[in-house]
Amino acid sequence: MTDHTPAENTSDTTLESPASGTTAADAAAPGAIARGTHGQGLATRSVHAGERRDGEGAIHTPLYAHSTFAFDSTADLLDVVEGRTSGTLYTRYGLNPTIRSLEDKLADLEGGQQALAFSSGMAAEAATFLAHTRTGEHIVCLGDVYGGTFELLGANLPQLGITATFLRADEANRLGQVLTDRTRIVFFETPSNPTLDVFDIAALSAQARAAGALTVVDNTFATPVNQNPLHHGADLVIHSATKYLGGHSDLTAGALIGPADLLAPIAMWRKNLGQVIAPQAADLLARSIRSLPVRVRAQNETATAVAAFLAAHPRVRRVHYPGLATGEAKKIVEVQMRGTGGMLSAVLDATAEQTAAVVDRLRLFAIAPSLGGVESLITQPITTTHHGLDPAERAKRGIADSMIRLSVGLEDADDLIADLAQALDAS
Repeated sequence: MTDHTPAENTSDTTLESPASGTTAADAAAPGAIARGTHGQGLATRSVHAGERRDGEGAIHTPLYAHSTFAFDSTADLLDVVEGRTSGTLYTRYGLNPTIRSLEDKLADLEGGQQALAFSSGMAAEAATFLAHTRTGEHIVCLGDVYGGTFELLGANLPQLGITATFLRADEANRLGQVLTDRTRIVFFETPSNPTLDVFDIAALSAQARAAGALTVVDNTFATPVNQNPLHHGADLVIHSATKYLGGHSDLTAGALIGPADLLAPIAMWRKNLGQVIAPQAADLLARSIRSLPVRVRAQNETATAVAAFLAAHPRVRRVHYPGLATGEAKKIVEVQMRGTGGMLSAVLDATAEQTAAVVDRLRLFAIAPSLGGVESLITQPITTTHHGLDPAERAKRGIADSMIRLSVGLEDADDLIADLAQALDAS
């Protein structure tokens, strides 16, 4: 693979290995990754990985809200600054115990060597693209992605001379045709937003690697509970941690996991752009991750029931959900996913206005952007995530005016189904 890592690297971006010692090389067989290098299951690691007991005996890593940390001597300070020892220093650099503990937990759950925590998922994406591409170089974006990602790749990065090629999901077989010797990154979500398309991570990563490009996978919809892209050949994994990892709609954060040599240049951008997660948000996020497997497994089960109900309803034309996949998509789900997630979308037999009326009649589903929380949410993508996308382009991508996107929470499945039924059946 082409070396995209800048030669310069300052000591204050040094990253500490996860406490668990888990690396991509330690991963179990694809489709059966459930335990860390010490034989512990995902739920156990979600609680214990990365945790540091302080001198007072706090049961979890405490919140260190401090911006800076003191040293006993100048020699001790220089040991950290010059990279001879790992330690705390200055929170903007990420050298804060609360942040480090969170990052170790994130790395463990994704089976990566190290992790970086950011102030948002878009911050993680921006730093990754800036660190691993230069003026005159190229990114391929495959399938449907978050609207902010479209804007970053299509409007912001071209101002820096970094171009992007966008392929629809049904054009995945054209990847080899658009890869060039200037392509540095192949980026995709799987499952994707909002059409829930699934992509073969191993096959696409192999194509990218052969062309000297990195594969960056957004694993926000699946979460580490259902899928680990690094174990299928991806180079880096990104999360909008605001969503399922946070899980309570009370924090904004991002995460990036992968090998230390690929994260080092990204850490420099994070530091100098001021993108590091705040300690308070890091503490909340670590709290949330401790219950991640319990939450996501329940959401998997409820979303499966909701998807089945919608698929059988006469006012629904089609349902997009990995658990209902057929053909090649079903094979991909079976190989690389352990659960099918809490996200789904459906296209109603209705106009945009009639669809909005259905949404407005819902009582349990809140009309709101974002996803992955304990409460169920619903939106029309044309009004939120893909509102800024050209209508013709939306149509090409299968994002109909009558599409609804559901984030299934922790309510009882019967109650959510009853809510959808009354909204759909009303005259």
